[in-house]
Amino acid sequence: MNGKIGDAETIEAMSPVVRMIYEMTSSSMTGILLFAVVFILSAIVYKLGFARKIKLWQNVVVYSFLFLGCIILTFFAIFLPIVEGLIVAALILIIYRLRRMNEHKENSTV
Repeated sequence: MNGKIGDAETIEAMSPVVRMIYEMTSSSMTGILLFAVVFILSAIVYKLGFARKIKLWQNVVVYSFLFLGCIILTFFAIFLPIVEGLIVAALILIIYRLRRMNEHKENSTV
């Protein structure tokens, strides 16, 4: 392997979602789109699992640090299943939230 981007071995080593993004877009857009996916999924997981009612300026600080952390996660996401893990975490939190809402509805009607 001579280290060129786009080598078959390099593409094969990518995580499945990153490989799909790479094959659907141009190679220059892959990183930006991957970062957007990581940031959006991280924001969803944060909002569903950890967010509290806080002031606007505190939200700006939290999401700024989330943005910076996602830059690092994007580099890891190329060869590790970061996006897949975020998808699973988001699905688990969505299911939990829906079940909790249904329980709350049932308790309030009784």
